[in-house]
Amino acid sequence: MPAKTVHYPWYKKEDTDAFFALFQNNIANFVVISITMLAMGFPTSIVFGQVIPGAAVAVLFGNLYYAYSANRLAQKEGRTDVTALSYGISTPVMFIFLFGVLLPAITITNDPQLAWKIAVAACFISGLIEVIISFAGRWIQNNLPRAAMLGALAGVALTFIAGEMLFSTFEMPVVGLVVLAIILVGIIGKVTMPFKIPASLFAIVIGTVLAYALSQADINQITDGLSYVGFYPFLPTIAAFEGMSYLFGTMIAVFAVVLPITIYNAIETLNNVEAMDAAGDKYDVKECQAVDGVGTMIGAMFGGLFPTTVYMASVGSKWMKAGRGYSILNAVVYALTAMFGLIAAMSAIIPVAVVAPILVFVGISMIATSFQANQSKYYPAVAVAMLPYFSNYLMTRFNNDAGEVVAGVSTGIVPLGQGAMFTGIILGAITVFIIDGNYKRAVIFSLIGAAFSFTGLMHAPELAFNAAPQFSIGYLIMGMFFLFYAFQNIKVDQNQDQDIAK
Repeated sequence: MPAKTVHYPWYKKEDTDAFFALFQNNIANFVVISITMLAMGFPTSIVFGQVIPGAAVAVLFGNLYYAYSANRLAQKEGRTDVTALSYGISTPVMFIFLFGVLLPAITITNDPQLAWKIAVAACFISGLIEVIISFAGRWIQNNLPRAAMLGALAGVALTFIAGEMLFSTFEMPVVGLVVLAIILVGIIGKVTMPFKIPASLFAIVIGTVLAYALSQADINQITDGLSYVGFYPFLPTIAAFEGMSYLFGTMIAVFAVVLPITIYNAIETLNNVEAMDAAGDKYDVKECQAVDGVGTMIGAMFGGLFPTTVYMASVGSKWMKAGRGYSILNAVVYALTAMFGLIAAMSAIIPVAVVAPILVFVGISMIATSFQANQSKYYPAVAVAMLPYFSNYLMTRFNNDAGEVVAGVSTGIVPLGQGAMFTGIILGAITVFIIDGNYKRAVIFSLIGAAFSFTGLMHAPELAFNAAPQFSIGYLIMGMFFLFYAFQNIKVDQNQDQDIAK
C-alpha cells in the first residue's frame, strides 16, 4: 500500500514568529551590502539593478526548495511538525566577499563594472566548488584544521571589517560612538532596548535620526532614497563568464579567497544541518550543500555576488515550532523588496557611519569565534593564520603603488599579501600539527605551500610556473625540517589540552 499522505500545512501561526526572526537578519544583510557597495563607489545601476535582485533570486530559489524539502520529509516520515531549513546569504561569507573579493577588485581595476564582473565570476565559482565539495565535505572537515581556517577568516575580519569600519565610525564621531555604545550595551551587555526593539535595529534608528538632527547627513538623502522606489526586474546576465578571464589572470589573488571561504561555507551548512538532525529533522547534508551551491550559481547568473547557506537559525525556527510557511514567506518578501526598490530606499537614507559600528561588532564577533571555537592550545595557530591579512590590507589599500609605497617598510609585505588566505591557512595548519606533534601532516602542508608558491597561488601576482621560486624553496626546506622530526619520538605534553581558564 502507498504511504498515507499527511496534511502538512502551507502556513501556521508559528511561522509568523520564525519569519520575523529570520527577516531581521536577511534584511540587515541586504542593507549592509547596498550601503557598503555604494560607499566603495559602485553605481546604483549595479547595486540595485543587478546585485540586490541577483541576491534575491538566490534567496527565492533556496527558500522555496527547502520548503519543498520539508514537505518531502513530512510525507516520508508521516509527521506534520517538520521545520524547513532557514536559508539566505551567509553573513561571514558576505563580509569576506565584500572586503576580500569586491574591494580588492575595484581598488585594483578602478572600474566598478569590471570589478562587479570579477566578483560575479568569483561567486559563480564558489557555488560550483560547493557543489563539488558536497561529495567530499566530511573529508575536508576532518583534514583541514579548524584553527587554521577560522584564523585566516579572522584576519579578514580584523583588517577589512572591524578595522576598516572603525575608521568609518570615527568619520562621524558623535553618531558613530553613540551607535557603537548601543551595540555594545544591547548585544554584548545583553541589555534589553526600549520597547524590546532588537539592539541592531534600535541602533540604526537612533543613529539615523541623530545624523539628520545634527546635520551630519544631508536631508536630501531621504528624498533621493525614496526616488529609488521603482521596478527592478530580475534579469539574467553573462557577467560571470565575462569576469572569468580576469579572475584567473591579474585577479588570481582574489581567487585565493574564494576556495577557503567556500570550504568554510560548506562546513557551516554541514554543521547547521546536523544541528537540525539533533533537533529532530533529518535532512541530507550532501543535498543541502549542493542546493546551496546551485542557489549561489543561480544568483550569480542574475548578477548576485554572495554565496548562500543553511542558517544556524534553523534550530531556532524548530524551537518556535515553525513549518514551511516561514520559508515561503521569506522568499516572497525578499523578492518583492528587491524588485520594487525598498531595499534601495533604506540603503540611501541610512548613513554609512550608522551601519559601520554594527559591522565593527560583526568583525569582532568573527575574531572572537575563531578563538572560542578552538581549544586554548590552538590559539597560536589562530593568531599565525590571521597575520598575512595585515599585508594583504596594506597592499590592497595602496592599490598598484603598493610595491613602491611599502617597500620602505618591508619588501616582504606585497608577497605575503598575495594569496593571503592560502598563506594563512597553510601556516595555521602547520602550527596546529606542530602543537599536536603530528609532523607528518606538517610536512604535507609545507609541500602544499611549495606547490602553491610554484604555481603562483601564493606570493606571486599571477599564475605561472615557478612563479615564486624563493618561497617554493623555503617551504621545501621547511618540509625537510619537519620530516626530520616526523621520525623522532616527539612526545606532546597532554596538559596543553586543558584550557587555561579551567
